[in-house]
Amino acid sequence: MSMDTHGDGERDFFSTVDISIKSHACRLIKDAESDTIEGRAVINPKKWEWRSEQSQLTSEHELHSVGEEEGRVERNRMVLCSVQEMANTKPLFVGIQVTVLAAIILTTIYVGKPVYSEFWSPKSEVDHSLQKDGTVVSSPPELENSSKGVAFKPPSERDRSTGGGRSVSPSWPTNIWERPIWDPPPTGAKLPDAKAFRLTKSLVKHYAQNNVIIVTFGNFAFMDFVLNWVRHLTDLGVYNLLVGAMDTKLLEALYWKGVPVFDMKSNMDTSDVGWGSPKFHKMGREKVTLINAFLPFGYELLMCDTDMVWLKNPLPYIARYPEADVLTSSDQVIPTVIDDRLEDWRYVSGAYNIGIFHWRPTDASKRLAAEWKEMLLADEKIWDQNGFNDLLHKFLGPSVDKESGLVYARNRSLKLGILPASIFCSGHTYFVQAMYQQLRLEPYAVHTTFQYAGTEGKRHRLREAMLFYDEPEYYDSPGGFLAFKPSIPKSELLDGPHTVESHFSLVNHQMKQVRSALAIALLLNRTLVMPPLWCKLDRLWYGHPGVLPGTLTRQPFLCPMDHIFEVNVMLKNLPEEEFGPRIDFREYSFLENPLLPKSIKKSRLNVQLCDPASSNCQASNTSMQPRAVLKFPKHSTEEMYKSVFSAYKDVKILKFSSVDDAFQGFSDKLIEEKFRHRVSRYVGIWCCVEQREIGHIYYDMYWDEKPGWKPEPPATREENRPPWI
Repeated sequence: MSMDTHGDGERDFFSTVDISIKSHACRLIKDAESDTIEGRAVINPKKWEWRSEQSQLTSEHELHSVGEEEGRVERNRMVLCSVQEMANTKPLFVGIQVTVLAAIILTTIYVGKPVYSEFWSPKSEVDHSLQKDGTVVSSPPELENSSKGVAFKPPSERDRSTGGGRSVSPSWPTNIWERPIWDPPPTGAKLPDAKAFRLTKSLVKHYAQNNVIIVTFGNFAFMDFVLNWVRHLTDLGVYNLLVGAMDTKLLEALYWKGVPVFDMKSNMDTSDVGWGSPKFHKMGREKVTLINAFLPFGYELLMCDTDMVWLKNPLPYIARYPEADVLTSSDQVIPTVIDDRLEDWRYVSGAYNIGIFHWRPTDASKRLAAEWKEMLLADEKIWDQNGFNDLLHKFLGPSVDKESGLVYARNRSLKLGILPASIFCSGHTYFVQAMYQQLRLEPYAVHTTFQYAGTEGKRHRLREAMLFYDEPEYYDSPGGFLAFKPSIPKSELLDGPHTVESHFSLVNHQMKQVRSALAIALLLNRTLVMPPLWCKLDRLWYGHPGVLPGTLTRQPFLCPMDHIFEVNVMLKNLPEEEFGPRIDFREYSFLENPLLPKSIKKSRLNVQLCDPASSNCQASNTSMQPRAVLKFPKHSTEEMYKSVFSAYKDVKILKFSSVDDAFQGFSDKLIEEKFRHRVSRYVGIWCCVEQREIGHIYYDMYWDEKPGWKPEPPATREENRPPWI
């Protein structure tokens, strides 16, 4: 910041600073730098190597905050320590000037940002402006492990109430949004009046960049998804975003975390709406209303669902198609192009998906949005996405030109582009096909569609892909973790045709191992780290030949956990009197997640199963060093497990070489019965055999105890029930 912004009197004052004052002021600055700012150690802004002593994981938000403090200190040094010529100042004024200078310096360092009000603005903190082609001109400093390797811990309610934020200052901005994203209000601040959260053109203008605003919305049940969505964008250096709150609880929570939020006035309750429910459809109609509210402001709108994640800045891609009125994602599972061009609209058979779509404020898009809204208000039975598709397919074609990939819609009144599903991924093209990998492309986004366990399944898929920022407590467990190396014969995985029978044989082999691991985890009061799961057949909602023809699904493939296990059921608090204690679990990638603290990764004991008849297979309850190898007999009893592993209760990770024949079972029949009741409900269905009225087949956790068991659909409606009923 240039000192030219000061008045003439201030310039005269600084121009007559004596050499002694300069030296004294520089010493004051140096001494202040060696102290702490807001309880954090100050760093050299050129190195960006600060790390909290209280956590092994660095908070990017705190790094930015500390960097701002350092920048302010550096500016003061430049102002006071770069005076080249010293005048003959009268001694009387020397002491006065020293005092004034010291007051300015210490106030700047210890009071904070209000001294330079422009530092509150996200736009002035870093210029995130975009060129016409959408490329970022400049972005925040590159921080070590700043994107996927830093735990996301927004300021908590406890932090605010116990002094974790700044003190209230008279200079606190009257405009509540005049501060960077993730910068929470100061300690003691009050929630602004409801009028401050209204959606206005001025609010959009404040956050829009290159005339583009990125928006999502939701209710409090999706708070963690909202935070994850915002964090991924800010990790990418994208800050032109807003979040619509459908309930007051979410609005207040986001405000206290420093997330730009506006009130949708939806009066939505705070619970999970559930796909297909009346509240789900109400939420969809709110989206259409929101689009109609934004477009008249004159800004381009990139509207997103909260259950999607940005992996790459999408704005440069969108800028490649300036003639498009609307760009939409789709449920297309068969590639129509093999590069990053728009899908060839002539061969798109999947529905246009409104979880990710971009609107330019043209007359054509405004008419589409208005007609869409009128359609949904006239008939509450119409699903918002179906209505969108109906309006665009009514008059679709021809191509706008030979190169762009755009197509005329609505009787040539609107130019439409379909984003490629290989890089604007659905839950199928990303998690099942991994289409972007096979085509050697970089994905921009993933939307957690094509999954089978509700909101819990969406969250788990993102965790499996290490794309979800959980709170720090998720990465620890009071009893520690249990992991194991799955054992799959080559013949099960790679040999023979890919049939229903071979698929179930492969899955059942893995399921039996998971069953044993769940029992050991329950016995030792540990959280189970699930293994990666292999499938030979895809799962859908209708009959198919195993994989969809034309897709890039490989056989076998690593399948999402919700293809086999009922993730939502596993997370339910089932009554202990009937099902026994809950068995917590983590995704298969958990131990490789860079957010997992190093202290937990290092605290590990490898357990090697051995033949109890062998002379060197002698388990010991003498505590061993972490990461050592403990030999442990197969077919061990409950008493043996408790006796040996009680000595290792402080070891965070027990990693078994295998769990085949690892456990005899619970000695208490009641505990065994409750365990069976619980884990029997953990598995779901495979769907579906073609040309059958009832085409799904139930997985059975205890298939091996039923002689002659075969993977067949229920023969009658009466037989159509889970095996545990």
